[in-house]
Amino acid sequence: MELGAPSESPSVQSLTLPVRDHTPRHLLCLGAHCDDIEIGCSGAVLTLLEQDPDMSVTWVVLAANERRAAEAHASAHALLAGVAKRTILVQSFRDGFLPYHGAAVKEYIETLKADASPDLVLTHYRHDLHQDHRLVSELTWNTFRDHLIWEYEIPKYDGDMGNPNFFVPLEVDVYQRKVRNLLASFPSQASKPWFREDLFLALMRLRGMECHAPSGYAEGFYCRKAVLGGPGGRARSSCSR
Repeated sequence: MELGAPSESPSVQSLTLPVRDHTPRHLLCLGAHCDDIEIGCSGAVLTLLEQDPDMSVTWVVLAANERRAAEAHASAHALLAGVAKRTILVQSFRDGFLPYHGAAVKEYIETLKADASPDLVLTHYRHDLHQDHRLVSELTWNTFRDHLIWEYEIPKYDGDMGNPNFFVPLEVDVYQRKVRNLLASFPSQASKPWFREDLFLALMRLRGMECHAPSGYAEGFYCRKAVLGGPGGRARSSCSR
């Protein structure tokens, strides 16, 4: 990661992913359920793609039935429409039961590492109280042991919102596109009391206030560990056990 121009806030420094010569960067997005990536980090994904249009993206959803899988594919294709190299993978593990299929889930996530080494992995927050989310986070760190990982947050009834330490400010068109895509792509969730435009905007507004985002809106992440200027100029985590 490289230091950028100082923020207007005196306690904050801006960071950007380094540019790699001749090799497009690779982004891996992991979500337990079909709308998790969109809720937690689709604004950051769109922002990163604006900065690096040549970036390749692997988009992985682990738990889906037939109807929700169709929604997930439509949503991901809409968000990644301008990405030349994109891979969208939607699996059929049972919603709510991922920890009870842990070995199979781990084996699947291991195959993702074998296919490519991402420059950045977006995954669930490690202290998320939903058992599926928490397992995906644990297996992400277990599998991608020397990669840069940002953990995203999902608002929910459990009341497990924390204090993120990494923020991605969002332009107006980005956070509006994020919310429009959520509402349009997941009609199966429309009856849920939490699946509301005002809730999605409220969380981004709160995180925007916390990082002094120019638009007032941002997404918050947890960057547990990072190394500045890692081997080959790649930003990475450092996790050896």
